[in-house]
Amino acid sequence: MTEQSRPQELPARLLTDPEMIKACRVRDIASVFRLVKVKAGIYPSMIGKRCGLTPSRVGEVMSGRRQLQHMDVIERISDGLRIPGHMLGLARRSWETPQALDVVERGSVQEQEPTQQAPAALPGPDVDSILALAARTSLSAATLEAFRSSIEDYWRRDDQHGGEALRPAIVGQLRYVVGLLKESRPPSIQNGLYGVAAELARLTGWTYFDARQYNQARAYFTEALQLAKEIDDRQFMANVLACMSLQATYQDKPADSWAFVSAAQDQARSALGTTPRVLAMLSMREAFAHATLGNRDSTHRAIGDAHRHFEQIRAGDPDPSWVAYFDEPKLIVDTGIAHGRLGEAAMAEPLIADALRREDRTNHRGRAFHSFWLARTQLDQGKLDQACQTATQALEPASAVSSERVSGHLREFYDELAPHRDEPVALAFEARLRALLPPVSGTIRP
Repeated sequence: MTEQSRPQELPARLLTDPEMIKACRVRDIASVFRLVKVKAGIYPSMIGKRCGLTPSRVGEVMSGRRQLQHMDVIERISDGLRIPGHMLGLARRSWETPQALDVVERGSVQEQEPTQQAPAALPGPDVDSILALAARTSLSAATLEAFRSSIEDYWRRDDQHGGEALRPAIVGQLRYVVGLLKESRPPSIQNGLYGVAAELARLTGWTYFDARQYNQARAYFTEALQLAKEIDDRQFMANVLACMSLQATYQDKPADSWAFVSAAQDQARSALGTTPRVLAMLSMREAFAHATLGNRDSTHRAIGDAHRHFEQIRAGDPDPSWVAYFDEPKLIVDTGIAHGRLGEAAMAEPLIADALRREDRTNHRGRAFHSFWLARTQLDQGKLDQACQTATQALEPASAVSSERVSGHLREFYDELAPHRDEPVALAFEARLRALLPPVSGTIRP
């Protein structure tokens, strides 16, 4: 097949749309065709041509007058519309392997020189069924722990370098685990798989959020909610909603931010055994939402609630692993940021500075992010020399991590520096900026 005749890929936003995922999972082909038409602009005549169906038959399917259930037709739809096989419950399609990795079939086996080692063949198109067979016989509690360990490693590497390079591996593991859920297993294993899949979906959403690709982030956060709901994990659902609340603050949608965090707290309160650390984290996200809305008294009250919950933490609390990051330095720096969002720079500065002194130095994104916040609070108080010095120190961790959110805070600080652009200390900061971060500085007005 030539490049010109190869079917056009569907947009990633459609393949990650929760409605599309659900329609494919239950093989609701009428909904699949409608979504392809509305969201990809592929009309019935072209759908028919690509899937080997007549336009009238496509129309009958879309109107609900005909159903398509035969396996060969489902396979034609997968191949013609370029819907990955796992989404429709099929084995991996041959076209899903990149062309550069295609195995070349040979007519006869050539005898090789004794010194040469035969190259290992790539898996065939039925690799998913082979993996599923292996999983049915060997999946255990140890396998779940291995999945959870890899997730912890993904988060650690995300803090250090950003999630852009990690995302393909995370999504691949997510889809593999979702495939495992189709098999019947003991409840403890099945519930564990749902939890692993939910955390992988949240992590994928987080990498898109950090890249400021908000529509994709919301699609994966929604999938994480659906997976957690299957096992009634309300604490985790609260965690996902808190992530969506934070994203809404970046999208300048304060009402959405408040709605999400309010729903998160409702989920946490209705769950059995919600820990003080989880409640403290949610109260701080509530403070962010109120600060974005400009509600000073409500922000201060939510900050007080966060500290009160945090003081109730005891050794041995059964905290979920995903909230372990919310330690004392994180509580302090978030308190400072909440005050900073309200414009209370004098209150924010010492808190953020104290937290930075205690923060893990391997968390490059966190250190860059918080340093730019500190620089902005110093600039708001007229401390130009300190602000530029702090921002200069932030450039090194910022250069070590791929994060559009960090780049956005850098651009905001640079814009606020405009009235002082000719000052020697500001010129020195800009020189260092251009030396360390040429791609970012290229987007900054000279």
